[in-house]
Amino acid sequence: MRAIELFAGAGGLGMGVSLAGFKPEMVVEWDRWCCDTLRENRKLAGSIISSWPTPIEGDVRDVDFRRLEGKIDLVTGGPPCQPFSIGGRHRAHDDSRDMWPEAVRAVREIRPRAFIFENVKGLTRETFSTYLGYILLQLQYPSMDRDGDEDWQDHRDRLQRHHTSGGRIEYRVVHQLVNAANFGVAQKRERVVFVGFAEGIVADWCFPRETHSLDALLYSQFKTDGYWDHHRVAKKNRVINERFKARGESLKEKPAEMPWRTVRDALEGLPEPRLDGKSGGFLNHRLQPGARSYVGHTGSPLDEPAKTLKAGVHGVPGGENMLRRADGSVRYFTIRESARLQAFPDNYVLHGAWSEAMRQLGNAVPVTLGEVVAKSVREHLLSSGA
Repeated sequence: MRAIELFAGAGGLGMGVSLAGFKPEMVVEWDRWCCDTLRENRKLAGSIISSWPTPIEGDVRDVDFRRLEGKIDLVTGGPPCQPFSIGGRHRAHDDSRDMWPEAVRAVREIRPRAFIFENVKGLTRETFSTYLGYILLQLQYPSMDRDGDEDWQDHRDRLQRHHTSGGRIEYRVVHQLVNAANFGVAQKRERVVFVGFAEGIVADWCFPRETHSLDALLYSQFKTDGYWDHHRVAKKNRVINERFKARGESLKEKPAEMPWRTVRDALEGLPEPRLDGKSGGFLNHRLQPGARSYVGHTGSPLDEPAKTLKAGVHGVPGGENMLRRADGSVRYFTIRESARLQAFPDNYVLHGAWSEAMRQLGNAVPVTLGEVVAKSVREHLLSSGA
């Protein structure tokens, strides 16, 4: 099946979509460092993206999609999220960085059978509820573009009137806030995901069921010791999270889900990084010095899923880009460790210095999450027969 990847970044979502069985016909990304990463990995034998086309490096607003109308099964992407991020100033529809209008334009011009878009959790905040509703209306009726100087509120009102008067829905859209940890990613990363199917495709799809859970992890840590035995951690070296102790001890039956994957799980097999970069032959696995812990800046515990990786580096307020060892000491995650927390393969090269590579990873979608959603969408498209 044919796909288009917009706002590709370092390739996390796109890799997941490719693993699900889609072949990208176009990849668009404006950031030169991300494009360097994509170009470099296209050259590598065995790379997930070796069959991708050369990325279009430039502003998506300059791309004409009309030649692909009716020829594409899936459009995917993560419109830049700064207008809705928890960090920084929030201007939403008044922010020139808001690329949702371009995502909608791509759907309008391409008319794909389905689309998958994702964005930060901040988009679901009450502050942005009106604009979230506006995004959903645009995705349902992409052909109803803004007229001339029409402002976004007037456009929203026109879409609402069309919707409530029984207008023909062009795409049936559902959205859901999902936590990547619940799908086997070793990171507590919440993203809001939008999935839409074109009119004519049987619309009986729903988001995949969660496969992993906190309770299953606690059961293996508190009830069976299976987690500790697997990692050969002696009792004296086990750090018990007091926040979860009562919950873990109260569990009576083994949960049906698989355990949340932890930082220790994700980093299994990686040697301790060194300043000279000689770290067992692993790519991008050099120690970055300077990490320190203080109140509110404590890093990610070794035996839980990581905190959400952030695009910032030294200035990340919660220490999300640091590892906190069992003895309480901290250090920065290496690029390779961060890539594993985002489910990137070990042969994937991140272009640029540590700070630049961490920015790319902090903005990425975990590969596993993209694959789970895209695989479900692909199966639905195949079964619909449309």
